[in-house]
Amino acid sequence: MSHPIVNDAQVRMKKAVDHTLHEFSTIHTGKASPAMVENVMIDAYGSQMRIKDCAAINTPDPRVILITPWDAGLTKAIEKGIQIANIGFNPVVDAKTVRVPLPDMSRERRQEFVKVAHKLAEEGRVHVRNVRRDAMDGLKKAKLPEDESKRTEKELQTLTDKFIKEIESHLASKEKELLVV
Repeated sequence: MSHPIVNDAQVRMKKAVDHTLHEFSTIHTGKASPAMVENVMIDAYGSQMRIKDCAAINTPDPRVILITPWDAGLTKAIEKGIQIANIGFNPVVDAKTVRVPLPDMSRERRQEFVKVAHKLAEEGRVHVRNVRRDAMDGLKKAKLPEDESKRTEKELQTLTDKFIKEIESHLASKEKELLVV
């Protein structure tokens, strides 16, 4: 049976990995994905809103993102928001929808995205290690018997290694996805 500190650390490490995976999904790989634009902020109704909060986003084919605002008056705001976000897309307004064709990616652009993926993976690994450090501090404050403390520390290290390896495997698959032409 695991110590409550270990259980808490495991939940927090899993959240760090999930966050890293979500960040990976925002990286442009040449295939359209709603995650690429869903968090772009736009001026709507006098305040800042994310596109996903005021429009339906789908991908009718692998090279196009189609954004259908729930209020047709927001099409220009969505177009402007995507341009301001500077994410490398040039949106086109079609009556009541905004089409975002994905440009072909050059080798240099793919390499840039690989670097971004490595940076995101490192942030995820650092977060997992920070969770381990916090859990170790909690163990010291708990003043457990030495043998139980050592066993729990070893369990924490095993968890840390497992989650870091998971981030590494997702990074490798993202890198492969980015570099395949």
